[in-house]
Amino acid sequence: MANNKNNSNNKKVIVDLLERPLIDLNPPIPALPKFPDKTKINIRYMLISPYVSVHIFWNQAINELMYEIEEPLLTKEEKEQLIRLEEGMRELVNVNMLIEKNQDAILDYIDKTAKLLLAELGIKLSKESYSRIFYYLYRDFIGLDEVEPLFRDYFIEDIECNGLNTPIYIIHRIYRNMRSNIVYKEIDNLAGFVEKLAQRCGRYISYASPLLDGSLPDGSRVQATYTTEITSRGPTFTIRKFTKVPWTPTQLIMFNTLSPEMLAYFWILLQYKCNILITGGTASGKTTLLNAIAFFIPPEARVVSIEDTRELNLPRENWLPSVARTGIGVGGIGEIDLFTLLKSSFRQSPDYVIVGEVRGAEASVLFQGMASGHSSISTMHADSVDTVIKRLQTPPINLSPSLVNILDSVAVMTHAVVKKQETRKLREIIEIMSVTPEGVAVTNTPFLWNPANDKFYFKTESKVFEKITLRYGLSKEELFKEFTIRTRLLYELFRRKVFGFEEVQHILNEYYKNPDGILAEFGLK
Repeated sequence: MANNKNNSNNKKVIVDLLERPLIDLNPPIPALPKFPDKTKINIRYMLISPYVSVHIFWNQAINELMYEIEEPLLTKEEKEQLIRLEEGMRELVNVNMLIEKNQDAILDYIDKTAKLLLAELGIKLSKESYSRIFYYLYRDFIGLDEVEPLFRDYFIEDIECNGLNTPIYIIHRIYRNMRSNIVYKEIDNLAGFVEKLAQRCGRYISYASPLLDGSLPDGSRVQATYTTEITSRGPTFTIRKFTKVPWTPTQLIMFNTLSPEMLAYFWILLQYKCNILITGGTASGKTTLLNAIAFFIPPEARVVSIEDTRELNLPRENWLPSVARTGIGVGGIGEIDLFTLLKSSFRQSPDYVIVGEVRGAEASVLFQGMASGHSSISTMHADSVDTVIKRLQTPPINLSPSLVNILDSVAVMTHAVVKKQETRKLREIIEIMSVTPEGVAVTNTPFLWNPANDKFYFKTESKVFEKITLRYGLSKEELFKEFTIRTRLLYELFRRKVFGFEEVQHILNEYYKNPDGILAEFGLK
């Protein structure tokens, strides 16, 4: 009996000596410099404080930029103890319940469970050893395993794994494409991670259903494959990260993605319920632009959005977001597609309908809704108006030219290299004046980006403005005056560095209610 009492006391001492390690999953975002010469890049910044940092540098051996994750190093003994703890915790930790809790609750839960196991297993650890092991327990149970540091990097847009024995690549907001030092070498490990992604997305992936399209709880989009029959290198995944708070219109001016005049133009169009299509290639900034111009929708308007995977984050309360659902099993039981959601949306009395991306039969419903007076905004993969018209009029969409005519404006986003820096630009805004029965579009281009000098140009003649004056009984002079005032206001917000999500939205909403007051506040009266 005495021995049992001593063992109990020893276990208590082991647990009591270990405090919960401090861990910051959201350290301050650094101001990263741009380098005209990539070979001069050599920087570090913290991802998960104080445990994980990243070293970005030019690797002369491979003549590439390297994105190197620096995690705590474990001794052989610490690795063995970590394995024992993880084996025990798999039986105790309810991950599904835990990921819904706040950060402190998550860390406390992991800490208490680990201490319980340490006591039961009789493992003695120094404070430093426990701190290092605690990070890996968090990373592997609550985080996204080896990918967790990448996921925590504010500057990463895409995380791309092409299979076994090949490095994970990332797309960085500042330094663009880089290879990382993370490589999956065992197929079971990679397949297990893809299963974990599916679980976090609330989806299912298996040999019978080897493709995954979904969204993580934070809104990041996931595409993954599961078997070597689909992708020869084994399971793959691509994670497209989205900012939790959308870029505001003034931030896009700061990035020189577009001009204040372009934004004022969209502001006018949205107020007067015009139909806008945003086009461009993959990752050209279509959704970013859509989120930004949604700031201009009148505050009292009801907005319904429809998406395949959740990407939109609209700055408003009167918003009904809808997301398509894949079916279960071979027959796709329970599937709710974009076509079904869109048909349903027009019975929900929307003032504005937003479709994340049109690709198929849902386009005909969208354009019919436009024709019946529902203002609509959507995106499409296309690099020009001619491509847009062809895609709309050919299978699987098959729109008639008369329906295409209802489209007012097409914004074309593009990737560009300016002064040796990759960037995104609103290349042009094109107005659809008419579409002939043969599918030929007659257009007007009021806004254009010139890559030669990296400047935006616009002309005062807008055919959509003419439509608005006829529909609402306004004079051209009155409408152009309003366009000029809003351009000046947007530029003044940019000049004064008014970039905050809530601050920008408040000012734009107040402008609808009291334009004179807002103009006076910013010295524009």
